[in-house]
Amino acid sequence: MCAIEKSFYAGPCGVEPYDKEWGVGVSGMVDNPSPYPRINRMLKWLDAVTPGADHERACLVTEAYQKHNYKPQIVKCAEALSNVLRNVTVRIYPDELIVGEIAAPAKSASVFPEFSFNWIVDEIKNNPWENRTHDVHVISEETEKRLLELADYWSGKTVEEQIKGTCTDEELKGCQMGKGVYFSDLYMYGGVGHVCANYEMLFKQGFGGLKKKVEEKLAGINPSLPEDIKKRNFYQAQLIVVDASIEFIKRYAWLAREMAVKEQDATRKKELLQIADNCAWVSENPPRTFWEAIQLYHLATNIILIESNGHSVTYGRFDQLFYPFYKNDMKNGTVTKDFVQELIENFFIKLHELNKLRDTGNTMVASDTRMGGTALDVGGVDRKGHDATNDLSFMVLDAHAHTRIPNPWMAVRFHANTPVEFKIKVFNVIRIGTGEPKILNDEVNIPAAMAYGRTLEDARDYVGIGCVEPDAAGKEYGWHDATYFNMAKVFEMAINNGRCIGCGSTCPRWEICGSVGKRLGAPTGSLADFKSFDEVLDAYDKQMNYWCDRLVSMVNIMDLTHQALKPLPYLSLLIDDCTEKGVDVTAGGARYNFSGPQGVGTGTVGDGLSTIKQLVFEEKKVTGAELLKAVENNWEGYEPLYALVNSKKVHHYGNDDDYADELANFALSTYCKNLGKRPNAHGGVFVPGVFSVSVNVGAGFFCGASVDGRKAFEPVSDCLGPVHTYAGSHDVNGPTAIANSVSKLDLERVGNGTILNWKFTPTCLTGETGRDNLISVIDGFFEKKGMQSQFNVVSRETLLAAQANPERYKGLLVRVAGYSAYFVQLSKELQDDIIGRTELSFD
Repeated sequence: MCAIEKSFYAGPCGVEPYDKEWGVGVSGMVDNPSPYPRINRMLKWLDAVTPGADHERACLVTEAYQKHNYKPQIVKCAEALSNVLRNVTVRIYPDELIVGEIAAPAKSASVFPEFSFNWIVDEIKNNPWENRTHDVHVISEETEKRLLELADYWSGKTVEEQIKGTCTDEELKGCQMGKGVYFSDLYMYGGVGHVCANYEMLFKQGFGGLKKKVEEKLAGINPSLPEDIKKRNFYQAQLIVVDASIEFIKRYAWLAREMAVKEQDATRKKELLQIADNCAWVSENPPRTFWEAIQLYHLATNIILIESNGHSVTYGRFDQLFYPFYKNDMKNGTVTKDFVQELIENFFIKLHELNKLRDTGNTMVASDTRMGGTALDVGGVDRKGHDATNDLSFMVLDAHAHTRIPNPWMAVRFHANTPVEFKIKVFNVIRIGTGEPKILNDEVNIPAAMAYGRTLEDARDYVGIGCVEPDAAGKEYGWHDATYFNMAKVFEMAINNGRCIGCGSTCPRWEICGSVGKRLGAPTGSLADFKSFDEVLDAYDKQMNYWCDRLVSMVNIMDLTHQALKPLPYLSLLIDDCTEKGVDVTAGGARYNFSGPQGVGTGTVGDGLSTIKQLVFEEKKVTGAELLKAVENNWEGYEPLYALVNSKKVHHYGNDDDYADELANFALSTYCKNLGKRPNAHGGVFVPGVFSVSVNVGAGFFCGASVDGRKAFEPVSDCLGPVHTYAGSHDVNGPTAIANSVSKLDLERVGNGTILNWKFTPTCLTGETGRDNLISVIDGFFEKKGMQSQFNVVSRETLLAAQANPERYKGLLVRVAGYSAYFVQLSKELQDDIIGRTELSFD
């Protein structure tokens, strides 16, 4: 039975009935999912486009850097963006009503040489992207030639090279180039992103209003003051990019008019002329209609992507931003509800066009992410704490059901008074099996946001950045996902006197774990010598502190390097306080400034502690030396012990077992304690998050066997989920037990977000009973202060069949972690991790 029996909502519930069922576990494998023929045509057209990469942006940026080499860095960056926006090819595709690209054709990636370029040159020459098994990009001979021609200019000038040149060996030894204690490649090789613009401000002022504000600030500059010289450079850069942005949008207006002149179909001619009018108006003015607003929204965000190379550039609270336009248009009778729905679905497809180029190593652990992080939220409370659900909240869910694509990364916000109608539609969409949407709990995310200094009003208006990270939209530069921190590796060293645990020089990954016998971390003692369990806890705490010191240093070096080499004057237009202060967003211009590393392996550390406490110190079934020897030998010759550790006879996190759950909380809390609220390099503090996305797979590559029952190089536990090893899952008591275990963790101190993946068999979710059982489990979890949930609705048999016969399952979407993706496009390592997750039911 549904946990909420009373409805708090009396408004319309989308274009489909709120209780419509689209099927259970059918995923994206449906022809013509939308009731709108235009949308189905666009989906088929886009599916047929081959992913690629394009040289135009890289060449135009290089040209500007060479021409303006003598100018201040922020002005040089502004001139580079301006050169791209004024000169890159623009295109309008068949059927589309919303136009705009990211300086590359649909499904092609732009190239950003200013961040990193050596790996691009190397892979073009030695590991062509079209030969990849997944995340394929096909490039032309012209693109290959033009990119290689840029190599000499960018040698020694990139963000990546300066970061590496600034770091000491002590800092580098722990990163992905060393022993994998932390993974900093996201912002070492690319841009930061992970931000949400103040779209409300943009809709009120338009680019013309933003330009006027900058001009007024520049007029008040006193160049005799040193700080004002910096501000003058900043405002000059902002004027350069705002003028270029206006022209970029006008270029689409001009193109639409040119195409309209040649168009023979009267309906399409009319659409093109309206597109031209929309773009011409919003290039400088505040939008007046829903169509104008969504056009400005798309193009303004694309410019953020063109400037920053960041993914997880988030689109905010869609239903709150657009409801005034929708309500006004409907009141005036200028649109139909179906037309608005068609625009939303068109917008979803435009997001699915976006693509990003990643190095081959990253694609193995984060396959098929496309641009990544095109998140938008619906539902939740408003700034006064009242339910904010409206008709668009439902229409966004209908849009996903009609398109069945993994973009945008949708989130719904639940709170104590979320209407039952909204919950029913949310869970009916979840039951389709695409992995969308995820659910965020306002009752925990709002206090967690306030714990790090956000006001109550700003906390209530949070958005989930990219995957889940709480962010004060339009006011924050959070450096969410600043790095991924391998808690399991820290624990490995904590019980082995600061050394790696390996499996001998015959190991196929000896180069990764070859520091066996050499001390990598702090000398915290050995499990072979510990006399009490308290010594184990103390060793983990001390080893954690040692590595948090190095993590913070690494992140701050990256932060300072981005400030120096890649300021973002365009993004600074759209984040509160930057223009007012005259300070770029990268340098602390935003109201809130955080750095948010993600802890990986909570379950692995928790179960490792539980194994040691129970088997070594309480039951004395094995000595610390014997257990350490077992993992040093990758459990070979210790098969009975391996079976015991992976059995129900040992306390494991995820089973509503206080013994194990308290230790998992110690694992998490120790990380938070040693990291949280340290100062960062752009005027804020560090805020811990605890999730892995899919980095748990990569983190496992750097870990030897572990005392929780892992074998060497297996993935560590994902996000907040329980352990599942090659020997089987450690959670055996069903979904309610998992919910209860996770609820015992101190999540309000995890200000940068958490993820909990659920995997249900389709058969247990069929009918109203299956739907209401799922609602009840999540309601109970959220009442106990669970922070977030997301779902796979697919059987193990289906996943194995798709792995064996990928051509038959091309449309199968699954929830990876922070994102959904086509299962057959994932690396085998990632596929295996998803297959291995516990399959839950309500039996």
